[in-house]
Amino acid sequence: MLPPVPESPSRPALLSRRRVLGHALWSGVGVGAAVVLGRGATARAQSPQMPAGSGVTAAQLAFRNAMRKLWEDHITWTRLFIVSAAGSLPDLQATTDRLLRNQDDIGDAIKPFYGDTAGGELTGLLKDHILTAADLLTAAIAGGDAALSDAKTRWYANADAIAAFLNGANPANWPLADMQTMMHDHLDHTLAEAVAHLQGDYAADIAAYDAVHLQILEMADMLSLGIIAQFPDSFA
Repeated sequence: MLPPVPESPSRPALLSRRRVLGHALWSGVGVGAAVVLGRGATARAQSPQMPAGSGVTAAQLAFRNAMRKLWEDHITWTRLFIVSAAGSLPDLQATTDRLLRNQDDIGDAIKPFYGDTAGGELTGLLKDHILTAADLLTAAIAGGDAALSDAKTRWYANADAIAAFLNGANPANWPLADMQTMMHDHLDHTLAEAVAHLQGDYAADIAAYDAVHLQILEMADMLSLGIIAQFPDSFA
């Protein structure tokens, strides 16, 4: 068993500050994100499934699992970044570096299908996604309403840019509206997670991460199945 965390005179003040920061981050998000936090991922459509029967190849299954691993890394290191940034922990830079490397890994995963330029473009968009999220947390900590609003606007605009990129690469299997919903769901769940953590509501924080995890598996499957459908010969 881990030893209890010793109390200190600054601890109540820290908890109070986190609640204020969480409220600042939450304000302006709207009712939609609150509903997402309340219902979790259970009300979402079922995750896409691999084709049933003997038609599923080992290559298809391996690719699906590899895509899931990449996106699970994405949410894992995002969560650790939130925790380290909120607590000003000494591993923040190393955690940030690992999180940014994940965006390189995701871009590299699509290069065999869409080329090096496209892979680099996706990596760039995803790094903007991460760095803008960092701006969001920094603005909440600093208490700057204008900076917070600007970061939120840029974060969701970046999500739409990622959706447009994916739709352009694979319009038959990645409709624009579906990609936008997918990306906005990811941001809504991640925001709910960050808000709960900053407010010190750790039960809600954990529940929000569970919702993040379910949604990212659905998202990874949408992406892998879209590539499998577009490039069937690569998975024969």
